[in-house]
Parts: sequence; C-alpha cells; structure tokens
Amino acid sequence: MPYADLHVHTTRSDGDLELEAVPTAARRAGVDVVALTDHDRLQPFDEPAVERDGVTILQGIELRVETAEGHRLDLLGYGLEPTDELVATITRLQTDRIERGRAIVDCVEDRFGVTLDVAVDEGFGRPHVARAIDAHPELEYDYQGAFDHVIGSDCPCYVARTIPSFERGRAALAESARLISLAHPLRYPDPDAALAYAAELDAVELRYPYGRDVDRRPVERAIERHDLLATGGTDAHDDRLGVAGLTRSEYDRLNLSV
Repeated sequence: MPYADLHVHTTRSDGDLELEAVPTAARRAGVDVVALTDHDRLQPFDEPAVERDGVTILQGIELRVETAEGHRLDLLGYGLEPTDELVATITRLQTDRIERGRAIVDCVEDRFGVTLDVAVDEGFGRPHVARAIDAHPELEYDYQGAFDHVIGSDCPCYVARTIPSFERGRAALAESARLISLAHPLRYPDPDAALAYAAELDAVELRYPYGRDVDRRPVERAIERHDLLATGGTDAHDDRLGVAGLTRSEYDRLNLSV
C-alpha cells in the first residue's frame, strides 16, 4: 500500500471528494500523505502542507499547459506558496473554464433539446457535463459515452480551452512550488515528446494507474537521463485513494515534508 498518494482531486475541480473527507479516505486506504492536485485551483488553506487527523495534506495543483508544438501537458505542482503570478494565471484559467463550460452545456442542451442539471462555476470541467448527461433520463449516453460521442475531442460539443504556454506555466509554478512534475506521461498521444519536456522539470509521474498494460521503461529512462525525481498517485476523482503512489522512502526523496 502506498505511503503517499500525490495525485488526488476534490470537489474544488472535478472530483467527488470533499476536503473534509480526505483524512478518512486516506486512512481507509492506508495512506499517510495526500497531495490535492485540483485542476487549475488552489486549496482553501495558505500553508504548503497541513496536518488533518494524522494525515499530511499537501497544497498542490494540476496545471494544463501547451507546448510550442501544440501538445497539451499537465504539470503537477507540490508544496505551493502561491505568488501573485500563479494566482493571476489561475484566475485567467478559471474564467476560461467557466466560459468554456457554459459553451459546452449550451451546445449539449441545444443539440438534444434538454436542460442539464449542472451549475457552471469555479472548478467546472467536462466531467461535470458527463455526469449530467449520464443522469439525464432523456439521454442515451452514460458517463464514458458522453466523452466518446458528445464532449470528447473531435466530438460535436467539444470546446477547446485557452491555456498558458509550457514556459509561462512552468515559470509560475517554479516561483510557487517546491517541486514540479510531469503528470501521467504515457497518456499523451506522443509520450516521447512529452518526456522531452520533463527535462525542464524536477520530476515525472512514474507510478500511475493507466488502466492498461504500459511499458514504463521510457519513463524510467527519462528519469535516469535527466536526473529526475519520481512522483506517483491515483489521479483519484472519487474517494478511492492509494491505488497508486509512493513508498515512504520514495516520498522522502522529494523533500516535501514541512
């Protein structure tokens, strides 16, 4: 069982887990350290980490950026002490998320002649729309079907986001975070191109539940080649933590303890 799960989402973005419920979910999974990495949002505490009911909770973030080649990557920042630049970046992203969310909801409602029971506010993402589609009695799509046929990339109600460049996002995180890691490198269409950008970061996510057999050797080679640290986590969007993560010794190497 992992000691640290460093990729967890809450209701501040597209997860189901309330902040107050994190310690209980962590203890149930045998996890001692949890990094909350909501999409483009900070947690409602000021410290890089807090102790709650015997569980260490790290202030983290998952920030989407775009490379010069047009690839979209997710950067994980840990132990954050937010600067004005990071806060401004997040504010712009949240405004874009809300505008994009409204456009997607409007498209789905117009296309199918229905009203979705969903509130478009801070932290909103496509999973909120997929859940609303799945729950609607007049729509034939389940959660995954919503992504596959309605709101996924190249689907009729997909709307792209406006996101910062890799350089700008990395710079904002570098001033605020103790550690920056490339998230789930083998999920991208071109993992080799994604891993090349890891050379400009501190770490790369090695432990990750891809849901399929993957060859992690390219990630391990990138870690060795660029002298990177390894992070890991469940990418939890529900209350099941500890599916993936780091051992105590692996976590200690990150030097994130406060």
